[in-house]
This record gives sequence, structure tokens and C-alpha cells, in this order.
Amino acid sequence: MFTTLISAPELHSLMTNKHPLMVFDCSFELMNPTAGDAQYQQGHIPGAVRADLDRNLSAIKGAPNAASGGRHPLPSREAFAGWLGGVGLTPDIQAVVYDRQGGNYCGRLWWMLKWVGHEAVAVLDGGLPAWQAMGEPIESGPGATPHATSYPLAQAVISLADTKYVANHLGRPAQTLVDARGAPRYRGEVEPLDPVAGHIPGALNRPFTDNFDAQGKFKPAAQLRNEFEALLAGRDPSTVVHHCGSGVSAVPNLIAMEVAGLGRSALYAGSWSEWCSNPSHPFARS
Repeated sequence: MFTTLISAPELHSLMTNKHPLMVFDCSFELMNPTAGDAQYQQGHIPGAVRADLDRNLSAIKGAPNAASGGRHPLPSREAFAGWLGGVGLTPDIQAVVYDRQGGNYCGRLWWMLKWVGHEAVAVLDGGLPAWQAMGEPIESGPGATPHATSYPLAQAVISLADTKYVANHLGRPAQTLVDARGAPRYRGEVEPLDPVAGHIPGALNRPFTDNFDAQGKFKPAAQLRNEFEALLAGRDPSTVVHHCGSGVSAVPNLIAMEVAGLGRSALYAGSWSEWCSNPSHPFARS
């Protein structure tokens, strides 16, 4: 079972040996939401299922059954399980997720699968470029029609923090907020997406891009551990709650901490976009 990362050679081996497997293409462009579909049509790993951030991995804003707020609200676990069954995933199948945007989007599906109890899911380290660098084939077109089934919900194996939890623990040792946005957004110098610039008071800044090497792969575990221990400066890793702008790009930080051997931390899925939507919430700029 692969539960954090899987290399392109390891994925190739699973496919060659016909291991029960489902691969998901999560390519997406925040400023051009239709681009991911076009990229998938142009070329994807053979057999990969399309998983679109807006269409499949988020609820409609304001939906009464959404599990979080923010710009990319989580759907309910039941709605997500319905989609998983519709594409043919079952609990005994190894899932592999990837994108071609440097790991920015596929982590969302990784996290959501853990959220419905599916432990056997891994991020393709290096994404589609790593697969193509091996000389492996890609296929184009819409992909095969999935064989629908029913996906049974199980207990979540990952933690979701909501706004009330974050607010109630603000400034307390039991919570360490880590903000995955770029430093200028964190400091409040620019804000291209949300109505308020800045960050949640007390949050530490770890841009999600810091987790990757020049080839777009996660840095070695020892290096990640050293970097996160320096960031936390003695704070307990088990208190970490990750967030970003809308709960998507925070996940690489969460994965990196797990790869580093620092345990599985929580995600504030609503993130800054939900936090700053309430004018009574404090914010900081620095």
C-alpha cells in the first residue's frame, strides 16, 4: 500500500503487474478553470480518470451540505463518496493522484480520500512530468467510461478543522497554524483573490512550493524534517493546522510533514478565504 508518495517507476510496476489501481488526473489552473480539462484531453497517463477541482472536489459555494466554507468548499462526505462510486473506485483499490502543476492540486484528492477512510492513496512524486521523463506513454482524448459502483463511507483517517475550532484555539499552545501561501500574500502586501489581505494572527508561513526540489519532486525526508523543525521552533508537530487561501495548496505541507516523519496533521479547509469573510475575525499584516 502506498499512502503518501509513489514514484513513477513504482507506478509503472503496479500497472505492469496489473495491481488493482486507479489513477486520477487532477490538473487545474486557478486563473483558467477550464484549462485542466483541455490538458487532460491533450494527454494523460493511460487509464487516468479526470478529477476536476471545481466540478468534482468542491461544493457549490453556499451549498447547505458543504463541509467547509471558503472559495473551494468541501462537499459533504456523502456527496464525495457518491462521485467516487460513480467513477468506479472501491476501498480495495490503490489510488494514485497527480497533476502537472507542481503538486498544487492533486493533494486535494489525496486528502479527501483519507477523509472518507481510503488510506491507500498516494501522490505521484513529480507529477506527469516525472512519468513522461521515463519515456512512458500518455494517451489523449476523453478517457474510458467508468464502471459505476458504490463507495462505502468509512471513518476518516485525517483531521478537518473548522473556523470555530481555529478561532477557539487562536493563540493557544494547542494550535500551531501554518499558512502555505506565498510570502507576499501572507504578509498582506498583495491579495489577488480574497477581499482582505493578511494572515491569521500567529500563523507561521511555509509556502507550499518550499517542499519541492528543482525537478518538482518532494525533497528528501531528512531535509523536510529539518526545515519543518526549524519553522516550528520547538512547537509540537501534533498541534499543527495547515491552511492556505482555500484549503488546496496547504496539502503539500501536510504531506511533507508526514513524509518527514512528523505525523499526520490537520487541515483548515476553509482557510484564509473563509476566515477573512467574517469581519469580526482578527488578521495580521507583517
